[in-house]
Amino acid sequence: MSSVALDHLTKRYGGGSPAVDDVTLEVADGEFMCFVGPSGCGKTTALRMICGLESISGGEVRIGEKVVNDLPARDRDLALVFQTYALYPHMTVFQNMSFGMEIRKVPKAERQKAVHEAARILDLEEYLQRKPSQLSGGQRQRVALGRAIVRQPAAFLMDEPLSNLDAKLRVQTRAEIARLHQRLGATMIYVTHDQIEAMTMADRIAVLRAGRLEQIGTPRELYEQPANRFVAGFIGSPSMNFAELTVEHAPDGTVSARGEGIDVELTDAQAGVLAAAGLNTAIVGVRPEHLALQREGEHGVHISADVDVVEFLGNGKLVHTAASGLDIMAVLSDSAKVAVGDSVVLSAPPDRVHFFDPASGARVVDTGQVTAVA
Repeated sequence: MSSVALDHLTKRYGGGSPAVDDVTLEVADGEFMCFVGPSGCGKTTALRMICGLESISGGEVRIGEKVVNDLPARDRDLALVFQTYALYPHMTVFQNMSFGMEIRKVPKAERQKAVHEAARILDLEEYLQRKPSQLSGGQRQRVALGRAIVRQPAAFLMDEPLSNLDAKLRVQTRAEIARLHQRLGATMIYVTHDQIEAMTMADRIAVLRAGRLEQIGTPRELYEQPANRFVAGFIGSPSMNFAELTVEHAPDGTVSARGEGIDVELTDAQAGVLAAAGLNTAIVGVRPEHLALQREGEHGVHISADVDVVEFLGNGKLVHTAASGLDIMAVLSDSAKVAVGDSVVLSAPPDRVHFFDPASGARVVDTGQVTAVA
């Protein structure tokens, strides 16, 4: 396997805004990297430039130590898995998996060994003589993965490979892909718009928006230390709640943050952060799973709200509330006594509260500075 590096990678179509805008990152040898972001953010375009299906307007793509900008796709030693399985309907599973090796004149005994090993890894051994029409969607996707495995490529590139599967199969197949990565120790770049897929499978995640890299980090880093409001709102399900509050700097040096129905009782450290940042207003963010019916203690965020909708989740409740015109969501335990029409106070501890600059969207951190892309 090999590392894959993007150095100021750029793609422009005509005279419009770049589809991929100056993206620099490195996927280490054996790493599982997810490109994630909303539709149109440039993640698939970046993947297509890596594999040679899209020309490069600027920057470099390196596989290992080799710059591959001018190499055709067939010479980049990459295996591709797409959302459409692209299996030959008239061929058996064995023939589909071995066809690429046959074209490359790989000896028959070597082809058979490679296919049977991939089938064993993917639990496809009993299906080798079946046609694609005789397989489920999840089995067909495993065949597509097997076809990639037998190539023993420098890296695997996957573009929304689970999007055609139902919810149950998506969960099952993403676990199989994660196990496959662990077994092979393979370099994998995985494109998805589904941040849950990214959070559950990736070693690191690259979050893109409008062609630009917003942040790169581990799932935990993105969840707990989002670089900006966009990343904070995109990572996590349900999405983070946001409210714009007035930052009040009192003559005695104390700092508070207030809004209609929403108060943040700041710790000394948080007050120092907002004072150093010099903000008159701030966006406060808190995740639904960090809210609870009012807790003891004076610090943290406190939200007075009216309950609109209560959704039963099995192991808890997703509660939608209205607070000064804002839709605030909270994930509460199933034992929480709450019903539609109730007036409640929701709170979260201070270490679960995030602050963002309303102008730039950047998160205000403990140094009083705003974060940049990691």
